[in-house]
Amino acid sequence: MRELYDKVIEFRDERNWSANHNEKDLAISISLEANELLENFQWKTSREAVETARQDIKEEMADVLIYLIQLADKMDVELEDEVYKKLEKNARKYPK
Repeated sequence: MRELYDKVIEFRDERNWSANHNEKDLAISISLEANELLENFQWKTSREAVETARQDIKEEMADVLIYLIQLADKMDVELEDEVYKKLEKNARKYPK
């Protein structure tokens, strides 16, 4: 995860985008990209969507993750640690 995180931040920094990225706008961007992901499924079954728009779906998934990594960086959040914590919390909430 660290290598991916570093690559995303390097890409952002090489283009001097960090100054324009604030927490609010990054959160909005995550939502917008998630909606673009959802758009691939509109009016289709899951199977139809995956068969006809697989590449677009993969790219939108990547966009969501890229913005999420940038938001985590901006907020100094170790996203991988938070995922593990959330999984533990969910395991207690929803035991086997």
